Parts: sequence; structure tokens; C-alpha cells
Amino acid sequence: MSKRHHRIDLPPEAEPARDFIEALVGRYEKRIDELNKQVESLTKQVESLTEQVQKLTPRNSSLPPSTEHPHAKPKRKKLPGKKRKQGGQKGHKRHLRELVPSDQCATVTPCHPDACRRCGGDLQPEAAAPKRHQVWELPPIRPTIDEYQLFRGHCPCCGITTQASLPAGVPTGQCGPRLAAFTGLLMGHFRQSKRRASMFLGDLLNIPCSPAWTVKIQNLVSESIAVPYEQLRSRLESQPQLFVDESPTKEKQKKAWLWVAVAPMFAVFGIFGNRSRESLVSLVGDYSGIILNCDRAKMYLDGKRLQWCWAHLKRDIQKLIDSSDGQVKRLGHDLMRQQGLLFEQWRRYKAEEISWRGFQNLAGPIRDQFNSYLLRGSCSGNKKLVGFCDELLPRKEHLWTFLQVEGIEPTNNTAERTLRPAVIYRKLSFGTQSAAGSRYLERILTISETCRLQNRNAYEYLVESMRAKFASLPAPSLLADTSRLKNAAA
Repeated sequence: MSKRHHRIDLPPEAEPARDFIEALVGRYEKRIDELNKQVESLTKQVESLTEQVQKLTPRNSSLPPSTEHPHAKPKRKKLPGKKRKQGGQKGHKRHLRELVPSDQCATVTPCHPDACRRCGGDLQPEAAAPKRHQVWELPPIRPTIDEYQLFRGHCPCCGITTQASLPAGVPTGQCGPRLAAFTGLLMGHFRQSKRRASMFLGDLLNIPCSPAWTVKIQNLVSESIAVPYEQLRSRLESQPQLFVDESPTKEKQKKAWLWVAVAPMFAVFGIFGNRSRESLVSLVGDYSGIILNCDRAKMYLDGKRLQWCWAHLKRDIQKLIDSSDGQVKRLGHDLMRQQGLLFEQWRRYKAEEISWRGFQNLAGPIRDQFNSYLLRGSCSGNKKLVGFCDELLPRKEHLWTFLQVEGIEPTNNTAERTLRPAVIYRKLSFGTQSAAGSRYLERILTISETCRLQNRNAYEYLVESMRAKFASLPAPSLLADTSRLKNAAA
């Protein structure tokens, strides 16, 4: 602080207080200088943090791809050579809508030419088969309404009347099994709100519907698939490998977490109040014998066998490469080079160009070199590198489980892809409004994704479930047909 030398002009009557006033002014000037220095320091910190945030992208952090504007995404590197034309490429399999047999068409209209297109003369019919042109159209949609007339009978003995009961399998409400299954899929699988679903039913299907009625239908669907959901959930702890991921959501405007565990032939969702290990155990049960594919979140680190996701790690390595620190950038390039070599051999193994033993032999030196780079970063004294490498080194075996156990995937992309529809649902609906809504969401997402993995029709399955509920029968299991699972896996 530069000391200020100036005399304060005071009126004559204030001269006795000159020393006090000058001391007071000097104290305020000193405080102003201190605050100016603090502002300069904080300004530099803000600029530094702003620079870091601006450098974070979905390619070097865990930011979702939706946070980046489409125009901000880098352009793909074009391969040298002939410019690729727009549309289907040479050798691409052509997709055509096959003509259905004529006897399956609603109408068949023969069309004959009136006259010669050149001279206008009369034409003689030819015996050649005509060219068939088919137009697909929706019929006028009219709901089927079944009425059941429940008559009463009078007992001359005791004087009371008895009303007839509904036939077995007939719902006590006004919603049939196909309508319930369709509405349940409309709100869960196709991510429509209650109001939009009711508008769809009213405007397109001519079924009078209010948002309140869709909630009742939702509860019916949720109850019908409760048992199959629990059956799938109980099978999780017997799986050799699970892909696990989680994403924030809301329930009653409070923060919650949507979890997913994916096995080879089914997926199970669960909504819990936190992101703790207790939530993980509540979903998958005892997973001591399971290899979990996951990210590097702390709730997974409990001594169990893990496979850390290399897709997440690649983004973290890219963050090192994007750093302005030369030392950090160099280590990032070294690690990324080894990552590229590793996955080049992994692609060769998946394409069956090399055997499992050959892949292990080729990947072993890459693993050792990668670990040595982590050790170099840990001993570098650079805070950024030390923090990054010290997180990985003590548990580096979690990076290489897929080298030791055949059949383990090195990434958690399976869980990421399975969770994506649920994340889109959350973005559109802002979560659920009740515990019952959360149970419906986790069950309908489980059924939807499991049917996709098993190559089943989710709508037909829900129709069967609703019919079983209305008939007071057990719901169809998604694990009962083992032959279907084997065929789908093949």
C-alpha cells in the first residue's frame, strides 16, 4: 500500500479534531487498499475457475452429451479420398416394404388403361400379371365396448335379492386389459404425461379419458407386474456379472436416485432416496460373488470385485490432455496412447482375429506400461497428476479385471445405454410425484428393457399380465421360458 501524503482542509472550528480525522481517514484508506487486493485475488480465482469450466465437455468429463450445444461439437475427421455422397452407400442392404397377399387386403381394385397412351386407340388385354400397388391406411378407430347386464333374482324363501356376478376375467372397472397395457406403455415406455396420454386416448382412440383415470390405470398396471419385477430382482445376486449405474431424479420434489442393474437377459430398475451403498445392496442384494461393471464412485469400493469403466477413464485422460499445464498434458498423451493400443487389441479379440490367450499376452505389456505412467504421475509432485494417479494406483486391479476373467466387458456402456430412456423420461417429467409413481416407473422400465433384451413384445406381455390380474391368476414370468432366453442370447 502506498502511503498517501496530503493535508485535509478543515473549517477553523474543526482544527482541534484534525489528528483524529486524519487517523480515521488513514484507517479507511488502508481498509480500501486491503479490499482492492482481495477483489483482485478473487477476480483471478473466478477467471481461473471459469476457464476450467469452459474447457469441460462431455468428451473430457462426466457431463451428459445434452449439455453441449449441437453446433459446439467438433466436426468428425473426414477420411482422405472420394467424398462420401449423402444417402445409402454402395453395398448397403436395401429395405423394402414387402407386399402382403391380395386376399389379406381390405379391397382389391383392378385398374385397366382406357386407351393407347401414344395414339389413343383401343387396347387388347394382356395375360401378364398386373403391377401391384398397395396403400396402407388406418381404419376409423372405434373402441370395442362390451356390456355385462347383471340381473337380480328374488328368493321367495328368505325374501332377499341376489345380483349376478361378472364372468371370470372381466375387470370390475371400465378398463380392459389391452387398453390398460396400451395406456401403461404410453406413459412409461413412450414417456407421455398423464394429460398427454388422456388427450391421446380421447382424440385418437375416441375413448373418453381424464388424467385422473390414467393414474388409476397406471396403478393397475403397476400391480399386475409387481411379482414379475420382484422375480427379476431376486435373480440379480445369482448373476456372475452386472452392469450398474445410477442417475439423479426426484420424488415428491425431493432428490432421489434411479439405479439400474443389467444382466445378460434382463434389467432391473430401482428408485431410492440416496446414492449410498445401502441403495446398491437394496437393489442387487448380496453381490460378493458378482463382478460389477461400474464407474469409480465411492459406494462401490467395499472390497468387492469390480471392473471400472474405461469409457469414463478415457474422458478423464482427455481432460489431462486439454490442460494448459505441459507436464499434465504430456502424461495425458502417454496414457491415451496406451489406452488406444489396449482397445486395438480388444477389438481384434472381439472380431476373433486373436484368441483369448493371445489377447492376454498382447495386453499384458500395455497394462504394465500404463501402470508405470500412473506411478510416474503419482511421484511427479504436480497436484493435478498426483490427485488423478493416487485415485487409480491403490485399486488399479479394478481396471484390469477384464484381462483376468474372460467374458467381462471393459466398459459400462451397457448400463449407460439401458439408463438413457429413463434419463429422458426424467427430463420430460421432472421425476415422480409419489412413492406409488416411483414403483410404477421402476417396474415399467424393468419390463420395457427386459422385453427389449429378450426380443419380446412389451405390449403383448403387458396384455397377458393384465388378463392374469383380472382373472386373479399369477402374472407371466419373464424368466420362465428358458428356451426363449437361449434363442435370444444366440
